[in-house]
Amino acid sequence: MPKNIDLSDPNLSSLILRLAIPSIVGLSINALHQVVNAIFVGALGTQAIAAVSMTFPIVVLLTAVGQGIGVGTASFISRHLGAGEYLEASRGASTALAFTAPIGIMFTAALLLNLRGIFVTLGATPTIMPLALDYAATILFGYTLMLLNIVNGFIVRAEGNTRFSMWTMMTAFILNAALDPVLIFLLDLGVRGAALATLVSQIAAISLYIAYFTKLRGMVLVRISHISLRAARIRQLALIGAPATMTSILSAIASMLLYGAAAPFGDDSIAAVGIAVRLLVIGALPITGFCIGSQAVLGFGWGARDFARVLKAAKFMLSVAFALSVAYSAAVVILARPLVRLFSDSEKVTEIAVSSCIVFHLFFWLFGIQSFVTTMLQSFGRARLSAVVSLARQSYLFIPAVLLFPVIWGFNGLLASQAFAELGAGMIALFVMFNQFAELRRHPTSRAMTS
Repeated sequence: MPKNIDLSDPNLSSLILRLAIPSIVGLSINALHQVVNAIFVGALGTQAIAAVSMTFPIVVLLTAVGQGIGVGTASFISRHLGAGEYLEASRGASTALAFTAPIGIMFTAALLLNLRGIFVTLGATPTIMPLALDYAATILFGYTLMLLNIVNGFIVRAEGNTRFSMWTMMTAFILNAALDPVLIFLLDLGVRGAALATLVSQIAAISLYIAYFTKLRGMVLVRISHISLRAARIRQLALIGAPATMTSILSAIASMLLYGAAAPFGDDSIAAVGIAVRLLVIGALPITGFCIGSQAVLGFGWGARDFARVLKAAKFMLSVAFALSVAYSAAVVILARPLVRLFSDSEKVTEIAVSSCIVFHLFFWLFGIQSFVTTMLQSFGRARLSAVVSLARQSYLFIPAVLLFPVIWGFNGLLASQAFAELGAGMIALFVMFNQFAELRRHPTSRAMTS
């Protein structure tokens, strides 16, 4: 097993790439997992892909909690490792995991009891409802494992072991991809088979993380004795993670509103919007993966009070994240039709999805800037400012737009709401970024924090 990367390595660009590339690969595999699932499910028909697409906001809602706990924990760990406080970093990790399992069980029970009502709110038609219930109910039984896997991934990446996280996600993906055709078609389980394949892959992932921590592979030690109920520590974990959780939750709500706005236009429109949203997520994951993988460098430097190093790392991260988002935005706009064809053979769905994909990705090139700025603020422990940037794209800009624009312009207004939110969020991120860079230049620099 590879050893942890030295977060104080003076070669910053090399260090960031060594941390980020496994994280990009890992989250890209996660994106590929979405593609493979969609391709197999798409073979079952328009109703099946629409049902899985309508379940997507629920999955986003579920992962929101894990993202929040994970982001707060990763920021806590990297800053304390930078300050040389290894025991405190271990206490943060152990405490976060101790809270994760009961939270997962609580959310699972609440959602299972209200599943039909949620799909009614989403606008599920009578033809979609049974398939959506089958898929979502099966996925929910593995939610606690999914939640633990998300938090474990943030912990190992925060200590510089992004490779282990990558291999874990790759193992889960290969297992899921192998099981999909067997369970969906050979055993004739349909959409439930796709959900069962995901559940089995989560069991495999949690097994690998248990082995990692019990064999003491990293700097952070997860121990029952390290679990702490100290209010100040819990507050630190919660405050940094809260904006990430709220962003994901509001993203799920935004997706629900988007599908709800698409519902009056028919099943084909729901399926088409689902394809466009899935492509957005696929493009966002590698960029997010790069930022998450690099976050440890910013947090470590901030903890060590080496602000010149932080600024240099931030500029390099920005250039890469921006380049990735520009490339993906251009690729989807140019290749929209062949990409849509991967998900659907229906001519009507294809026509709607092509225009949806183009409009949704017009300003996606700004996503790299927003993702970088959010990660930077989380690394610094600046929860409130992080919330301002991260909530813009799927919250206070998008939600009013998706409620108003379709009323005025119909389906075209629905598509315009996403482009409007993407553009506005990018402008806000740029403003905050320039202010943060100016502040970093004003800071006096010291190479290490005194104990």
